[in-house]
Amino acid sequence: MKLSKVDLSSLVAIAHTDGHLQLLLDRGNELEFIEIPAPIQAFEGLQELNEIVAETATLPFELEPIAMLPVSSSMASAVGYCSDDQILQVEFQNGAIYQYSGVEPETWQELQSSDSLGRFYNQEIKGKYDCDRIDDLYDLDKC
Repeated sequence: MKLSKVDLSSLVAIAHTDGHLQLLLDRGNELEFIEIPAPIQAFEGLQELNEIVAETATLPFELEPIAMLPVSSSMASAVGYCSDDQILQVEFQNGAIYQYSGVEPETWQELQSSDSLGRFYNQEIKGKYDCDRIDDLYDLDKC
């Protein structure tokens, strides 16, 4: 079997009549109508392909970065919070960045008003929330 690369991005519509596959192509400044002798199975195959492509997952979206606030701490250089997703993001002094999920808005407020960010982190965050490292710079495990 020999595979060929196919680009159907300019194909607007298809039909099949009297043994001909009818294609409507977008040529940029105009639409072009083409008829190609083909069995009905070619039309049915293109319809099936369209359904398969339509069912595929949507393109991945890029998440908005969490706004980070610089902090004065020997543990962290910046912290940020996404209230919509309840994600706390911590950038440690060594450059590692972690996101902690399920962090309540009250905990974020308490973190911001704490006298010691490191002490609050160790007592209230570390080990209590699921976390993911979002950088690939270090092999440290801060969770």
